[in-house]
Amino acid sequence: MRDQKNRDQKHKDQKFKRTFRQQVCAFCVENVRHIDYKDLATLRRFVSERAKIRPRRSSGVCARHQRILAQAIKQARNMALLPFVVEHYR
Repeated sequence: MRDQKNRDQKHKDQKFKRTFRQQVCAFCVENVRHIDYKDLATLRRFVSERAKIRPRRSSGVCARHQRILAQAIKQARNMALLPFVVEHYR
């Protein structure tokens, strides 16, 4: 009985163990120093379908570029290039 329990526990640990791939910042790879607020194609990649800025853990951007990216998105919103919120969603 005890051996069965240990075997099940081992199997359970192996079944749910995940391996994560290291995300590399897209801006660091391209050696980008400035993110332009007028480059909407780039900015839209880092905005969700509800017009929220994606967090670092899902976008894969480093902390430095996340701060620059957030400023660029906010500037584009103020210039009415990007929406603050989506008009209709359900």
